[in-house]
Amino acid sequence: MRKNILITGASSGLGKGMAIEFARQGCHLALCARRMERMEALQQELLDINPAINVSIACLDVDDHDAVFAVFKQFHQELGQLDRIIVNAGMGKGASIGTGYFYANKQTAVTNFVSALAQCEAAMEIFRAQNHGHLVTISSISAARGFRRAMTVYAATKAALTSLSEGIRIDVLDTPIKVTTIHPGFIRSEINEKVKKVPFIVDTDVGVRAMVKAINKEPANAFVPFWPWAIARYLFKVVPLRWLAKMS
Repeated sequence: MRKNILITGASSGLGKGMAIEFARQGCHLALCARRMERMEALQQELLDINPAINVSIACLDVDDHDAVFAVFKQFHQELGQLDRIIVNAGMGKGASIGTGYFYANKQTAVTNFVSALAQCEAAMEIFRAQNHGHLVTISSISAARGFRRAMTVYAATKAALTSLSEGIRIDVLDTPIKVTTIHPGFIRSEINEKVKKVPFIVDTDVGVRAMVKAINKEPANAFVPFWPWAIARYLFKVVPLRWLAKMS
């Protein structure tokens, strides 16, 4: 069992949900996010759920790339080793390309890919030194195809993250280091709380349980919840663009 788990973007949404599930399973947790007051509240919530675990917290803006390395190293020292690192922090700002929202699109591109790269680099440095570990990247079903409007850059960053993760996986084939990419379907969280009409969307707790179950199996890729996304990923690659336009 992966006992010591680091999760970025843990103050809300899927990150917080995963922290709660892993706490119930008896895992020690290293959690970081920008909003420290939320982290402190979550730390107490997790200790109330399971007083037998250790919960370390830190303030981290993943766009501060030097801080990513420093915080990961700090957690590694505090826990002695890190068995699993979940690259979860991300955002979904943006709009159609060319409509005056370049800086919002750029912020999403930097946070979701460049900052994810920094997290992967920091994680893999630790895992290579330990010669074991489980890197988990949180991509999206949108990585399967291009999407429109606010999803355009978001989907592109998730496709890039999926490709990055596969490259890392190739690098460490046949070693004690494993790499899993989780592709959640539409799960209700802060990042999409203002979106009204989304097909097959599930509540946060349902989606998070499916994510954690998949993570613990340590596959190369997982699409969750299994229904309908394990099948829909194939359809996404072949449906006409007009069909995609109705979904995003």
